[in-house]
Amino acid sequence: MSTAVDSVRLEYRRGLPTPVPQPRVSWVTRSDVPGWRQLAAELSWNDGRATTGFQIDGDASVLVEWPFPALAPRQRGTLRVRVQGVDGWSLWSDEEPVAASFLGEAEWRAEFIGLPEPRGHAHPVLLRHEFEVAEGLVRATLYATAQGVYQAEVNGRRVDDQLLKPGWTPYQYRLVHETTDITSLLAPGRNAVGVALTGGWFTESFGFQGLAEPFYGTQPSFAGQLLLEYLGGRCEWVATGTDWQTSGDGPWTTAGIYHGENYDARLVPSGWSSRGFTAAGWDAASVAPTGPIPGPRTSPEVRVVEQLPVVNVSTSPSGMTLLDFGQNLVGRLRIRVRGQAGTVITLRHAEVLEDGEVGVRPLREAKATDTYTLAGGGEVEEWAPSFTFHGFRFAEVAGWPGEFDPAAVTAEVIHSDMPRTGWFDCSDPLVTRLHENVVWGMRGNFLYLPTDCPQRDERLGWTGDIQVFSPTASYLYDCDGFLASWLVDLALEQQAAGGVPYIVPDVLNSATVPAAAWGDAATVVPWVLYQRFGDRKVLDDQYPSMKAWVDQLHVLAGERHLWEGGFQFGDWLDPDAPPEFPAKAKADSDLVASAYLFHSTILLARVAGVQGRTDDATRYEALAEQVRQAWLADYVTPTGRIMSDAQTAYALAIEFHIVIDPAVLKRMGERLASLVRRDGYRIGTGFVGTPLVTDALTTTGHLHQAGRMLQQTECPSWLYPVTLGATTIWERWDSMLEDGSINPGEMTSFNHYALGAIADWLHRAVAGLAPAGPGYKHLEIAPRPLPGLEWANTRHETPYGTAAVSWRREDGRIIVRATVPSNAAATVRLPGADPFEVAAGDHEWVIADSLPRKLGPVTSSTSLAEIMDDPQAYATVLGAFRRVDPKLARIFTRSLAWVPNQPLQGAFSIISPAAATEVEVSLAALNESRRLSAGH
Repeated sequence: MSTAVDSVRLEYRRGLPTPVPQPRVSWVTRSDVPGWRQLAAELSWNDGRATTGFQIDGDASVLVEWPFPALAPRQRGTLRVRVQGVDGWSLWSDEEPVAASFLGEAEWRAEFIGLPEPRGHAHPVLLRHEFEVAEGLVRATLYATAQGVYQAEVNGRRVDDQLLKPGWTPYQYRLVHETTDITSLLAPGRNAVGVALTGGWFTESFGFQGLAEPFYGTQPSFAGQLLLEYLGGRCEWVATGTDWQTSGDGPWTTAGIYHGENYDARLVPSGWSSRGFTAAGWDAASVAPTGPIPGPRTSPEVRVVEQLPVVNVSTSPSGMTLLDFGQNLVGRLRIRVRGQAGTVITLRHAEVLEDGEVGVRPLREAKATDTYTLAGGGEVEEWAPSFTFHGFRFAEVAGWPGEFDPAAVTAEVIHSDMPRTGWFDCSDPLVTRLHENVVWGMRGNFLYLPTDCPQRDERLGWTGDIQVFSPTASYLYDCDGFLASWLVDLALEQQAAGGVPYIVPDVLNSATVPAAAWGDAATVVPWVLYQRFGDRKVLDDQYPSMKAWVDQLHVLAGERHLWEGGFQFGDWLDPDAPPEFPAKAKADSDLVASAYLFHSTILLARVAGVQGRTDDATRYEALAEQVRQAWLADYVTPTGRIMSDAQTAYALAIEFHIVIDPAVLKRMGERLASLVRRDGYRIGTGFVGTPLVTDALTTTGHLHQAGRMLQQTECPSWLYPVTLGATTIWERWDSMLEDGSINPGEMTSFNHYALGAIADWLHRAVAGLAPAGPGYKHLEIAPRPLPGLEWANTRHETPYGTAAVSWRREDGRIIVRATVPSNAAATVRLPGADPFEVAAGDHEWVIADSLPRKLGPVTSSTSLAEIMDDPQAYATVLGAFRRVDPKLARIFTRSLAWVPNQPLQGAFSIISPAAATEVEVSLAALNESRRLSAGH
């Protein structure tokens, strides 16, 4: 038996740097002792001068407060942890390096600098400076930021592998600086630093319908300072100012987030970032307008995380070379090419093909095109754009010199570099692919901030999207630091504007009119981070923002305690909404808004309770109850029918716990199940209802109906895009039509994670792994084996270690296996059994499989509801119609209400009596097959 400590980390990450003076400490204990629980822990801190120990009694091991004196700027040291259980003390963990990445008060002294006379909008800039390094250098640290995006080189070498630094924050309120150790790049004597700078998001034009314009500024600027630390304690600063040199004649001729990058390799000034470069024609840098004092990065860096090869090369009808990478991704292309000087290679990116050509209409104004002009000289040239990114699966290549070799092009996947923490698969390959599409959708849209889409002229941090997706995101990746940083920006924008914007950063000035489900990100996302990561500090930091949002809504609700009459996105992108009016949903927008008013108010009350704010907790609980009663009084009939009789309405009432009366809840569940069957188990929800509808069905005991919705492949459904080859989640249920054409709407994306929020239900319900306490200190293991699945697995790297649940059908039984990490426990809820508790370790249980319903004969007198609830019968009827006329089959399936009081034969006269004979023959064959099967 052994117990060991690993994965020691400070604040949100393992390894350097440490952005706060008192970083919280977390560690994972792995033990093969059954039921192992931590009794005590000891932390050992070596600051380079002395070692200090601190013992913690109890089982706390996640985000534990720093027990030592606060770190000073640039302080370094190492931390070790050991733990005590019933088996005694473990060995010490490996030493975890600690290096403070923040500056001291008033230490930021760098000026923002740029081109003195830029030529045109967002003129790319090269900056350089030479300086002396004396003997005895101990450490050199570069602190750098930009109003724009930058790359830094020292003596001709890149300082790191990060991209698009420093990312996108509300530049007028918050800037982030990188903290980079460049000691190994320096030598005694003369040294040089060079910076390539373009506009990035700072100079980008934002807006729609031809009204886009720059929001922050028209020219980029850079600020940086280098600290040289010598033996004996002497320090020297090298900071940006007018003594730096600048040029606007570098290889980047233009660069933008939306349009792409143009790079002319003939214009690279040889040795420009190295010592001894003759800067003839370079000008003194000019001081640019100053931004806020930057703070250290707390969110993950953006870098290349994966490379994908070309999987297919084809020629389009227009004669263009098309590359298919087999996966819709976000990133860039890296090319290796040889040719004559001045040869221009053009790379155009798209997510899909339409009529055999790259489908660029959904990009709207974004060109998504890069060009590379060869330097020539006979050598192989390698290049990838540095200051843009694209969402694409396909690339169109023009101007390639000589015969094209697909091995010469690689797609580089780029996103915020978060550790992967969640996995799921099951016996249905379409559902497994759906889950993989959700993962890729998150990867593509978590690039410095949670965006809606990564490809068109938008790529904005829409609050509604992350509000519904945050539970899924928090399972798939360790995104606590990523989202906590974004929430800081949300609060800053909210404070400045007086309301929560629709997007963060808010480049559309959208905070003046509040919108439900979008602004509610202020309350929902912090609560999710607390539940999934045990991050109580995020509740403390965001409480003023949460409270301000809820208070604002209650002013709007007034004495009726309902949020009514204002602008709302509502159940955005309901599948019945016309392409030109995506907010036109079946669920009433006032009903949705008032449901969220209740939801955010009760969440705020819970947060206040966690924080010990007793008065606030009592007050907001009372307000929430007033909203709940008003919602029931205005929107629900005495029999439990909601006035807005739509899937989303019932899902909100059930999953937000607006309805708590068991009898009413039962009737609502039955009505919801009836609606989804009536609609042929096709999706009837938009952004608001989609994350909730299968949960609501599960909660009310309609697992069969939830499973039918999940495995539906007809449009609209989660699997319809999968059947058309989708490798990410689409923005619309029908972003691509069945004939392969792109949805005619102005707003169509093939990489939008919001509708992928279903994955959270796959993890929690289908596979059966959920948090029962903050940070998975206590787990809930509650698999719900779906009809139609033979097995399902999930695994999650919780803050306490690996947790896993799997189930499999075998010989009329279901075998459930689970792993509970050390220092945690779980409540187990198995079908047909009372809940029970288990401790850490590996577990296995065997339960009886519920016998499938015996399927009897099906005739034209069988009701439409029974046909729909019998997948084999439905497939038989649909197949018969398709053999008669595929178009007729689509009309048949889409126009019918699959209700219990109408026989199948009644549908023939509605559409075409000609199909009756084929249906009767097909059903007779099905019945005979069942009779023979029953005989065996």
